[in-house]
Amino acid sequence: MVVNVDVPNEVYEKAAEIARSQHMSVADVIAMACGEHVAAWERLKDRAAKGDREKFLAVLANAPDAEPMDHDRMER
Repeated sequence: MVVNVDVPNEVYEKAAEIARSQHMSVADVIAMACGEHVAAWERLKDRAAKGDREKFLAVLANAPDAEPMDHDRMER
């Protein structure tokens, strides 16, 4: 199957660098990257299906009620 996709120039240039270094086509590099990303989503979906909200909440209930350390704070 052929799919036309618009990608940012920066992404294309990186894919082209990889393609040259690996003696492949840019299309093959992008197809492989897409395949790996789809596989990662499938693995994530499988792991999520094994999750248990009640167990998660039980573990969370044991977490200390404390302010985060300075290096763990998120900047706003």
